[in-house]
Amino acid sequence: MEKREEGAKGFKKETVNKLLQLHFKDDKTREAAARAARQAQTEDLTRVDVEHVEKVLPQLLLDF
Repeated sequence: MEKREEGAKGFKKETVNKLLQLHFKDDKTREAAARAARQAQTEDLTRVDVEHVEKVLPQLLLDF
């Protein structure tokens, strides 16, 4: 079961994965989205939102 309030915005992990496969050509963008999806998963959430991207930004900045 999803641990979010009703009306909360975000993306399903399946949607993020499909977008990664179909549209992101830049490896850096793909990596950022994948890390955000993993962050959401570690929080037992089924949706990825901006908050998850913000949490992985420090790691991304160190890598690139």
